Amino acid sequence: MLILDQDRLSFRFPEVHEDAVLNVEFQRTLRIPDDHREYALPPGLGRFPLIHVDDFAERLPATWTHHGGVFLPMYQAEALWLYFRTHVSYPFAIKIAAGKIDAITGGAWSTELSDEPQNYVVAPTQPWLDGFCVSKGVIRQFVAMPLGEGFTAEEQLTGQAEHGGLQIIAYPMKAAVYEALQSARASYMDMDICFSNRRNPQVMEMGLAPGGLMRQSIYDDPHGIDVWDLENSSRCFVHILNSLQYAQVTGHEPATQPPSASDYTKAGLPWFDYYDAEAIALEGSAKLDGLDSVAALGVKKGLPPLPDNAPIEPKIIQTIKPVREGDF
Repeated sequence: MLILDQDRLSFRFPEVHEDAVLNVEFQRTLRIPDDHREYALPPGLGRFPLIHVDDFAERLPATWTHHGGVFLPMYQAEALWLYFRTHVSYPFAIKIAAGKIDAITGGAWSTELSDEPQNYVVAPTQPWLDGFCVSKGVIRQFVAMPLGEGFTAEEQLTGQAEHGGLQIIAYPMKAAVYEALQSARASYMDMDICFSNRRNPQVMEMGLAPGGLMRQSIYDDPHGIDVWDLENSSRCFVHILNSLQYAQVTGHEPATQPPSASDYTKAGLPWFDYYDAEAIALEGSAKLDGLDSVAALGVKKGLPPLPDNAPIEPKIIQTIKPVREGDF
């Protein structure tokens, strides 16, 4: 079952195992400069609010209520990252789509798991996902852009602005495999940094476009595809609403825009590198690597420069490593 718990998506599979619980958070963050340089991981600035689509169905697009799920508000060109938390390190295979595009392979979205190429991430091996997997050890940041303007990964790869938002499917590990691994399982650091049916036709739907380059590895499945319980899965649609219309739809004021990467760095606050010496990074997707970033496509379209996009030099970069049993 899937529940909304304090602005977290909580995927729970009591029919598989009492420990089979995966929580997914959507973290606000700095938009890193989109300047062809590779940056460290920016911080989490707090969770985006998640709202049930059904609670405001009469004010939202009909496609949103058809799919159900939740929605969150984002400003244009705002960034986010996904934070995966598993209960007592119960492993999950997680598929993520931006619109109808697989965020790991760049292929068309499907509900199937594949290991050639791997089209999913594994928690807790993968604690975070900040963007599209473009090459080994490098992603392009998830950045919100309006549908219909050609910026999103979905539009660049399919030529259509059809879906927007995100889809997430979670598959728990088979209970028998988990029980066999339990005595030797890894325990990962819990990083919490800040660490009538009339509908409004003017609601601005948003999708995710590739932003700046960031150092982040997408890790190979350390267990193998056969361990995942394909008979039990749960899917959620996560729609993205323009923050400036959030108050119109919900009656609640949106959060203020996050600080720029430059302001954050000038304040002497830390950036992060995550390093796991025991995990193997995927090679990345040539399809995703071939997409234009928001800044690059803006230049092609003759648009004004992306604001707050000057290069920066982070002064403090903290290295984070997974904490495993036996490290203490």
